[in-house]
Amino acid sequence: MQIWAGLGNPGPRYALHRHNIGFMTMDVIADMHSFGPIQKKFSGWVQEGRIGNEKILLLKPATFMNESGRSVGEALRFYKLETDALTVFHDELDLAPFKVKVKQGGGHAGHNGLRSIDQHVGPDFRRVRIGIGHPGHKDRVHGYVLGNYAKSEQDDLVQMLGGLGAEASWLADGNDPRFMSEMALRMQTE
Repeated sequence: MQIWAGLGNPGPRYALHRHNIGFMTMDVIADMHSFGPIQKKFSGWVQEGRIGNEKILLLKPATFMNESGRSVGEALRFYKLETDALTVFHDELDLAPFKVKVKQGGGHAGHNGLRSIDQHVGPDFRRVRIGIGHPGHKDRVHGYVLGNYAKSEQDDLVQMLGGLGAEASWLADGNDPRFMSEMALRMQTE
């Protein structure tokens, strides 16, 4: 079994924020792969399903971003899984908007959700880094990540989310290079 955690903040006022791209991704994957109903567990919302032969638990921590690790840690401990079964989907300032990269382990680069997960389960988990770009100056970061996607970005956002759902089988199989390649191909057709 794998646990895929999408990071975000709960509540309608945050729904379309750049910081909530992890939540958006979990919703799209659940819809495209016919996951089961939403259940409240592990201080968050979970949906169970399969992608190919892999059983996947989608998790959206309801703890707010800064406490994401509490929810993720509860789920891992309940299923007696190590961090090699965990994939975290999150926004990434250091990637151009709509670029998607996968990496194993690493630091948190100031991302409070990743920092919390590091504190609760350690840093050795797979990350799906979803680019949101940088606003140009560090003083503008807070308002930028907690801002909605612009109308001009909607088409790219929909295309990227659709790609994340459609190509999720490569992630489930552990073929990160193929997943990144397919995502790059999808996002260059403009």
